[in-house]
This record gives sequence, structure tokens and C-alpha cells, in this order.
Amino acid sequence: MITEKIRAAAKELLEKGEVETVIGWERGTFWYNSTPVFISKPEQADRLVFDDFCANNLAKYLLDYRNADGKIAVFVKGCDARAITRLIQDNQVKREKVYLIGIPCTGMKEAPKTVSSQDVAGLPLLAKCQSCATPNPVIYDILLGDPVPQKEVGNRFAGVEALEAKGADEKYEHWGKLFSECIRCYACRNVCPACNCRECAFDANGLNWLGKQNNLQENQMFNMTRAMHVAGRCIECGECERVCPMGLPLMDINRKIIKDLNELFGSYDAGLNLEDRPPLGQYKLDDPEKFM
Repeated sequence: MITEKIRAAAKELLEKGEVETVIGWERGTFWYNSTPVFISKPEQADRLVFDDFCANNLAKYLLDYRNADGKIAVFVKGCDARAITRLIQDNQVKREKVYLIGIPCTGMKEAPKTVSSQDVAGLPLLAKCQSCATPNPVIYDILLGDPVPQKEVGNRFAGVEALEAKGADEKYEHWGKLFSECIRCYACRNVCPACNCRECAFDANGLNWLGKQNNLQENQMFNMTRAMHVAGRCIECGECERVCPMGLPLMDINRKIIKDLNELFGSYDAGLNLEDRPPLGQYKLDDPEKFM
């Protein structure tokens, strides 16, 4: 059982002193609610679990340990591993300072509509898992379990193409309605591993990039600026959309930018390879220069 394997791996690492902290998941308040956990003692390893509800991408938590003296162990699914690749490329964490325990993932489930129902098999996959192209970690130190066969996910840009087919007024009406519902809680920014600036422009005092009003204009400014800041670096983990309390389809924006970058600079998927830099993070002589 995978939970037994992750507990054994964490316990061994802590007993040998190879790492100072292990980041994983534990059982939450409800049976369908598994949450991040941080353990630093071998006897705490029994808190760790891996089940159908370990949806949180754990990579972002590494930012809290980037100045730690010792090594940090993290359990990584495919999306978590891609996120850590991006953090390493962004010089936010050092590869030698993290111990990555890979877990092949068949996808996480949505929470049930009623608390009493415990039919896990009947629950649908999260939207972000339905379109996942990397169920296996792309970077790890050890891998627990056999790799998961890659499933056919279809055209991930189908939703983008449907939006592109709309007229300009329809597009503005569509996004205007959605952005007017944004409450600017910053959950999308806070959970995103590509949003890793040491100081966010929207938190900086005196810059006045964003007003304090919650209105369509300010909401558009926030959402579009954030989307452009992660252009070429979004790993499509879907965490921004999953945590949005208003249910905004934020991945439509991210995938639109990914689609445009692929058309401009060639096919690229962020976080798959440490040596493969984002298109906007490097310069090539044959880059398009339509703006010149």
C-alpha cells in the first residue's frame, strides 16, 4: 500500500538525519479532506497518507524553507515535480537542498456532494486531473510504486479555441462577467508555484500597481497581470482554478497564453526538463519580432 511506503520512507530519512523536515499529506477534518502536513520527527511519520484527495501541490511550501540549513523532503506527484523544476529554474530552491520522493498518480477525486456518502469510486476526477499529461514525476530521488500509463487527454486547447471564435464584444462580455465576480482574495496567486517573487508587485507599498477597490477595472488588472507574469512558466497544475472560491475558469487564461507562446516560439511545456528554459526566459536569433 502506497501510504505504508511513504511512511516508511519518511521515517527512514528522519531517523538517519538525511532531512530535517518532510512535507506530505495527512488526513484532514473529513474523510475526503487530505491536507498538507510538515513533520520533523520519525514518530510523526504515521500521520502521512496518500489517497484520492491529496490534491494540494506541495511545491509552493518549499519557499518557506529556501533558507533552511538542512535538506527538505517532499512527496511529489507529476504536477508537484514539474512545479519544483520551475522553482529550481527560477533559483528559488537548490536541487541539492531537496529530497524528492516521487509518487505516480492516477488523479485526485472531487469532494462528495454529501458528507455521508463514502463512494470514492463513484466520484469524478478533479478537472485539473482530467487534463493531466504528466501523471508520473519528471524529477525525483526515489520513486514509490510503478509508473502510471499515460492516458489520452485530447485537445487541451479546445476551450481556448471556443473562446477565440467569439467576437471582440462577446469576449469582453464573457471575461467582464467573470472578473466582476472576483473577490481578489489572492488565493490563486498564493497557491501558484510559478508566483514565487520574493515581493509581489501587488503587495509592494508605494508602487500603486493596483488599487484597493474591488471593481471590474482593478480585477481585470490583477488577473491579467498575474497571468502574464507566469507566461511560459505555468505548469498547468490547475491549483489556481481549484482553490478559487468563486469558481473562475482561470486555466482558460493560462492555456490561451500557453497556446499563443507555442504558436510564436514552438511547442513548450513548462517544468518537464531542468535544462529546457521557458521561451520568455531566453533569447534566440530566430525569435519572431513582429513588434519591431
